[in-house]
Amino acid sequence: MGARVEIGRERLSIKGGRVVDPANGVDAIVDVHVADGEIVAVGDASNDFRSDRDIDARGKIVCPGLVDLRAALREPGAEHKATIASETRAAAAGGVTTLCCPPDTSPPIDSTAVAKLVQTRAAQAGYARVLPLGALTCQLDGRRISEMAALKESGCVGVSNAYRPLENTLVTRRAMEYAATYGLTVFINAEDHWLRDNGCVHEGTVSTRLGLPGIPEAAETAAVACYLALIKQTGVRAHFCCLSTALGAGMVARAKYDGLPVSADVSAHQLHLTEYDADQFNSLCHVRPPLRTQRDRDGLRGELARSALAAICSDHQPHEADAKLAPFAETAHGVSALDTLLPLSLKLVEEGLMTTAEVVARLTHQPAAILGVDAGTLSVGAAADICIFDPEHYWLVSEESLVSRGHNTPFLGWELKGRAICTVLAGRVVHCVP
Repeated sequence: MGARVEIGRERLSIKGGRVVDPANGVDAIVDVHVADGEIVAVGDASNDFRSDRDIDARGKIVCPGLVDLRAALREPGAEHKATIASETRAAAAGGVTTLCCPPDTSPPIDSTAVAKLVQTRAAQAGYARVLPLGALTCQLDGRRISEMAALKESGCVGVSNAYRPLENTLVTRRAMEYAATYGLTVFINAEDHWLRDNGCVHEGTVSTRLGLPGIPEAAETAAVACYLALIKQTGVRAHFCCLSTALGAGMVARAKYDGLPVSADVSAHQLHLTEYDADQFNSLCHVRPPLRTQRDRDGLRGELARSALAAICSDHQPHEADAKLAPFAETAHGVSALDTLLPLSLKLVEEGLMTTAEVVARLTHQPAAILGVDAGTLSVGAAADICIFDPEHYWLVSEESLVSRGHNTPFLGWELKGRAICTVLAGRVVHCVP
């Protein structure tokens, strides 16, 4: 699904790398061969295969191109922050070949025209596939159900109302029933609009000390409980985006165990930061949902390791510099995160929480399965979307080292380990470090 990507005509041989392809249970030092935009062999190629270009991957890890479930690209409507071209270029530099964008653009992705515009602009840029989510309600107004059949036909892989509140639970139920009719997954940002109120940080010791309005844990967990009840009622397939509380993740894990058609992800920054990082009014840590407690962070890590959380996403939200310069509560929320998705995920391996294969699974075929697309695998015949990264490469996160137009990341000044050195999209090299 999505806009067509130009097929690479170059025949590639990626040699000597450690191939990690969890979808096929591969973790070995073998070669990967590409022709006509597809994987033609993993291991020895046929006798008549001749490559046009050999890529030396010795000491590197070769895996499927990363699949990011949530990345705001700002176009259309907020091109002063970023564009589809600038952010898909950042995606390619981060090893991401497929990304999903939420519908809260301006205008929203609630029509065939806007859905096709997003995909066309991505295809023109040529750095990554962009799969849009359609709006659950017209103009995201929370009242009028959108034309979901047309949105699906135009390439939308699911529907969502982003963080815009729905008018009431009856609208939610009817929208879920309509989505279920067309086999569309509903992507949910679990936030009770009224409990959140005007909060900007987690309600706890830090919010009290700073005098900032807090967002209680219940703003997420109450919403999760309500949505789970309606998912059971309607039978719709649903995905919870960017969970921030251990209790919320546990509730989804239990529902999944009980047989409900649900899944969930977590953003990379929630796995490493807590409410204390927002201390001293650090507006770079103004995110939504907010950074929670250390217990929440550790709980999210545990659910990720147990596969209750099926994917790690970037929750990429680039901003211009001025958006983070006001008093904390008045700044725009969000982190520019495409550049750091891979190294922050690999940090979990370094800390002994997960294996490399487990982390790669949560960045490739598991998010692809949630989207219902053929991606995240190096199977013979699959599109040649490949990420080659150096797990031992140390780099300093700085404004100069970030490819995204947005530099609003709380990880500025951090030394991270692991970076993509080559990214292949449909057999075409779209990023390569000399």
